[in-house]
Amino acid sequence: MIKNRINLHLIQYAINSILRQKSKNIFIHIIFVILTFLLSSVFFITNSIKYELNTTVDSLPQIIVQNVKAGKIYDINTNMINNILEINGVNDVNARVWGYYYFNKLDVYFTLMGLDTYENQYKQNFTHIVNNYDLEKPLGNQTMLVGIGVKKALSKAYYMGNYFNFIKPNGTIKKLDIIGTFKNSTQLESNDMIIMSKESIRDIFDIGINQATDIVVSVKNPEEIGTIVEKIKLKFPNVNIITNEDLKISYQNIFNYKSGIFLTLFIICLFTFFIIIYDKASGLNSEEKKEIGILKAIGWTTDDILKEKFYEGFIISFFAYIIGTILAFIFVYFFQAPLLRDIFEGYSTLKASFELPFILDFQTLFLVFFLSVPIYISATIIPSWRISTLEADEVIR
Repeated sequence: MIKNRINLHLIQYAINSILRQKSKNIFIHIIFVILTFLLSSVFFITNSIKYELNTTVDSLPQIIVQNVKAGKIYDINTNMINNILEINGVNDVNARVWGYYYFNKLDVYFTLMGLDTYENQYKQNFTHIVNNYDLEKPLGNQTMLVGIGVKKALSKAYYMGNYFNFIKPNGTIKKLDIIGTFKNSTQLESNDMIIMSKESIRDIFDIGINQATDIVVSVKNPEEIGTIVEKIKLKFPNVNIITNEDLKISYQNIFNYKSGIFLTLFIICLFTFFIIIYDKASGLNSEEKKEIGILKAIGWTTDDILKEKFYEGFIISFFAYIIGTILAFIFVYFFQAPLLRDIFEGYSTLKASFELPFILDFQTLFLVFFLSVPIYISATIIPSWRISTLEADEVIR
């Protein structure tokens, strides 16, 4: 036998050995593919949603000031903006006018966000929008931009017009022309969003001219956010303040709760896999023992037998890993993981769905590989090593 390099004859023998026990090995291969597929899908979905959540939180305002009475959020008076601007370290202050609008036909909520062309925007993509689109047309119909998810939702409802009629609190209709679609860097934030002028949103939600939904504060030095929050509370004791870090913790708590469900699925997959490994490692059947005995009798060394068993285990496990991983990629990123993604999103239709962003995480691929392939190869080699160390006549008997 040729030593210290890949032996094609051993590989050929390993393939023939797999084919001789075709039914058993096909069953193991299929189970291996399914488990690899489930594990990979779980990790791919987790990575995509975690990336989307973190990117979304990073793009949110540093400080949000709300008017809360008896635990309920009310519109906030914009007169406090000048007082907040006087605080050292504050870079800019914006009054946000926004809200959730219920679309009855599809049972979803759209986020309506108001922008003022003549004020500083707290987000770069909002600056791009106001510089390139005219949201205020005093002599004609007012306009709006819709997110891609909103566009798809309206198409599902067979609403193909270039305008939309909003129902105001007094029951009258407000018509806005749709002048285009937009897509932000994060779909979670913009997929269900409609952008229009603040004047339009005040009219739709009946918000007063000196009122806003909340106030966002930008600071020069992120390290001073805690200090500025305390100063705002001293000036306005009754307001509720949410920082970017608070939102990140809140999102992470939701993510960790959902991950617990995924962890359960992950444990079930591993448990099933290790049952197969335990059965494989517990010993060889009489035919496999007899085969090893014959190989030793015709001159095979223990090293040759272990190499052949290595190739055998590698062929079954590695190709199952490749097939399962490819299927997981297709399932998650082409078909958007139906059913599995619902564990994170929930089954409610109150929010327009978003596409999972493609995230290629080599750590995940290596983790799934080392949780499966080496373990299966070890479970194949160890019982063969025990038998191959015995004398040939003892094994055959």
